[in-house]
Formats: sequence, structure tokens, C-alpha cells
Amino acid sequence: MNALDQAAHDTLNQLLTHFGLGSRAQPLANWIAGEAVAGKGEPIPLTNPATGGELVRYADAGETLIERAVTAGVEAQQAWMALTASERGRRMNAAVRMLEGHEESLARLESVVAGKPIRDCRGEVGKVREMFEYYAGWCDKQHGEVIPVPTSHLNYVRRVPYGVVGQITPWNAPMFTCAWQLAPAIAAGNAAVLKPSELTPFSSVAVAKLLESGGLPPGLINIVNGLGPSTGAALTGHDAISKLVFVGSPASGRMIAETGARRLVPSVLELGGKSANIIFSDARLDDAVAGAQAAIFAAAGQSCVAGSRLLIQRDIFDEVIERVARAAEQIALGLPEDEATRMGPLQNARQFERVMDMIETARQDGARLVTGGQRPSGLPEGAEGYYLAPTLLADVKADMEIACEEVFGPVLVAMPFDDEADAIRLANATRFGLAGAVWTQDPARAHRVAHQLRAGTVWINSYKSISVMSPFGGFRDSGFGRSSGPDGLLEYTLAQSVWVETGEEASVAMGYGSGR
Repeated sequence: MNALDQAAHDTLNQLLTHFGLGSRAQPLANWIAGEAVAGKGEPIPLTNPATGGELVRYADAGETLIERAVTAGVEAQQAWMALTASERGRRMNAAVRMLEGHEESLARLESVVAGKPIRDCRGEVGKVREMFEYYAGWCDKQHGEVIPVPTSHLNYVRRVPYGVVGQITPWNAPMFTCAWQLAPAIAAGNAAVLKPSELTPFSSVAVAKLLESGGLPPGLINIVNGLGPSTGAALTGHDAISKLVFVGSPASGRMIAETGARRLVPSVLELGGKSANIIFSDARLDDAVAGAQAAIFAAAGQSCVAGSRLLIQRDIFDEVIERVARAAEQIALGLPEDEATRMGPLQNARQFERVMDMIETARQDGARLVTGGQRPSGLPEGAEGYYLAPTLLADVKADMEIACEEVFGPVLVAMPFDDEADAIRLANATRFGLAGAVWTQDPARAHRVAHQLRAGTVWINSYKSISVMSPFGGFRDSGFGRSSGPDGLLEYTLAQSVWVETGEEASVAMGYGSGR
């Protein structure tokens, strides 16, 4: 075992102990009915993204623990809804305060397992707090409405929770997406059973434990960890799960939606993207170049909204790709725990191999490698994990695989366009529709182009700004439904119409009266 692996093992052991989740030898990888619980199934190995060495093994949760989690959720949801809406809001605010004093430990846990730079993980802990504070304020503001129906009835509509919802989150941002889904679900009155990716199990369990220690009913939040065919299938197929929420790939999203459809259970899908970042020749190039590299190289490109297609007006094309390449080569790659690291490794071997294969295929198809495309040099000894230098490809045609398929890695493809109409055509020439951006100093053009992009989020002279206050989601293969903002809250409730007779005599459909 090299020194880096030993340090990672020691760190993980310390953090699991800190959160009361056992140890590396016996990790408790589930949170069910207010208790940390070990899985019952086959062992699942986790690899250290920075070294490629084994980090820990934990047991698959499986069907038995799913049953236990759903049962706990049903009971907790009833207790939760027995409280007033204002009390639920107070308890959510109290719950998120339980993270105080644990922020650095949460960030380190996320960093060591997911392979993300520690500075990024600290920011995501802050997002967890932000999400719960925002939705806590919505608990007693989910108002119904009165409809002036043309009868003697008082008709009012109220929003009611689904009950117990099933949620599945990805490996690229497990802690962030955990809170992203849990906060609106609970604020709307539901209980949740959440399955993180089997590759990043622990931070969601730690977050749930801390939140529930603040006064949420035991079982309101349940985290189960395991493989898709076992634990995931048991969750999505359970009769008591009333809605499914999935964040991940389009292929897996289709499977989730199909499973729900067979049970007539609705779903929200946050899937992939192939987002276009459009730079017009009148843009402020310093800002646009900085935005282009942040759009794709942050989080090693492992982001659903990554600006993976850079569309550049032809007269500035050569200048922009030269500047983006030069900036990419200056990004500090290193160990996730290093404060200086700006980009870490890809999270797992399968993803690394897929990205490398896509780069090689693109080169064979005629794309020109401007920079990157290989493991970086200068990493610490023992850092033999899934590192890839920031990569830029030019001479890319719109029908190439690298321009059509989501890479989910630090790979940027650059393509020229001639005019506004050409830019819009290229940007929309994708089956995805998650995000996009426009860089120009012409405000009229900025709005014209933004309004014609088929994407759920569009930035103007910016990239990747998101807030829990604003709806997030995509079109087409990027999924359907919305997370965050009031729209995200509505995804977790159903409209119930109530009719109250106010007439002196009740109206009856058949007209036979009381029979007296």
C-alpha cells in the first residue's frame, strides 16, 4: 500500500468514526428509522479516485433494508403531517443547524470518496444549508386557492404530499444532490427513501443523520446504499413509493421512468446534457475564455450542465481556442485534499476509460487535439488514479460522437459558426436540452438567442450560476420536471379539489331527494 492510499484509509476511518458510521472494517452505510445500519447483501468495493487503490468495502442494502426504510417512511410521514406547517418549518431550520461544527468533516468525507477538490466540497456543504433554509421558509406558505365554480358550492384546492418518495442521486455530486432532493420533498410533507450512487455512499448518510438529530421524526429521511439491480430495483418497484426522482444518465432515467409507468407512478428526471456555450465576436473575450474553461473543466467536467460544446464565431475562432488551450494548461491538477488543487481525477475507472475511448474515436474521426487528451504529468508519487488533463478538440463536425454524446469528463469540443442563425442551429442540433450560454455585448442579440435555445437554463455572459430559488431541469433527453424553486416544491405535491355545499338544500345529481 502506498503512502497516499494509507492516508486516504486513515482519513476515511477517522471520518466514519466521527459520524458514528462504524469504521473501514465495518462501515454502516445506511440510515434507516433513525439508526445507522449495515447492509445485508454482497460486498461493494470502492476505489480511491486519486490512486486507483481500494478504499473500502461495504455491504449492499438489498430488498430487506428497502422494505424497512419504506415502512419507517410511512410512519414518519404521518407523524410529520400531524405537525402544523409552521412547526415543520421550524424543525427544518433546527435540523440544518445540526450541520454546524461538522462542515469540514462533511467536506473531507465527500472529497476522499468522490475524489473532488476539497475547496469544491466545502462550497457544497454550504449549498446543503442553503437548500434546507430556503425550503423551511416554504413550509407554511403553500397556499391553496378558492375557485368561483358556477354552483352553490365552495370549491377550494389544497396541495397534499405524495407520501413516501423514492430518490436516486449520482456520484458526481452526492451531497449536493442529496439535499437538492430531500429539502423540497420534506417541505412539501413527504418522507423520503434516497439511494445514492453505489460509488459514493457515505456523505448522504452523514447528512441525513445530522439533519434528523435536529428534531425531524426518525424515518422521515432514509438513506439506502447499494447496486441498481438489487437495492435500486427494490426501491423503484416498491408499492408504497408514490413518486420517483432520478438524477443521472438518460439510459438509466428511461429505466426509472418505465418502472414507474408500469405502476402508474410519476417521476422527475434530471438527466444529461451537451450544452452549447456560444461566443460571439463582440463578446468580452477575457470573460468568455474564463467562462468557457470554468464551464467544462470545473469538477473535471463531471457536471450535467457542463459547457461541453464551445461554439465560436468564425472570425475569432483561432484566437479563442488558442486562449482556452493556454488557460487549460495552467489549471492546477492534484490530490483532492490539496488546497491548491483546482481539478481532481475522474471519479471511477469505468468513466475514465469511457472518456479516453471517446477522445480516441474523435481523433480517428478527424478531430484535432489542441491540448490534453492524456494523463497529466507532475502529479505526486502514487497518484495513479483517474486523472485526465483538460482536453480541447477542434476541427469537430456536428455529427461526430464527441459532439453529440455526453462525455462527462474534462473534454471540450470547439466548432465555428458564421452568424446568429448558424449559432442557434448548431446549439439546438442535439437531443439534449439542459443548459446553454451566450456571450455578447449586444443585449438585444443576447435575449434573442437565449429565447431560441431549447434548454432549461440559459446564461448570458455567465456560466453555471444556479440557486435553490430558481427552477432547474431540462428538455428532451435531459429529462422532465423541475428541481429547486417553487417549481421544485410543486413536484412533490398533488392538487386536491374539495367541494362544500353552501346552499339551503343540497344539490343531488339524480334529483330523487331524501326519499322521506
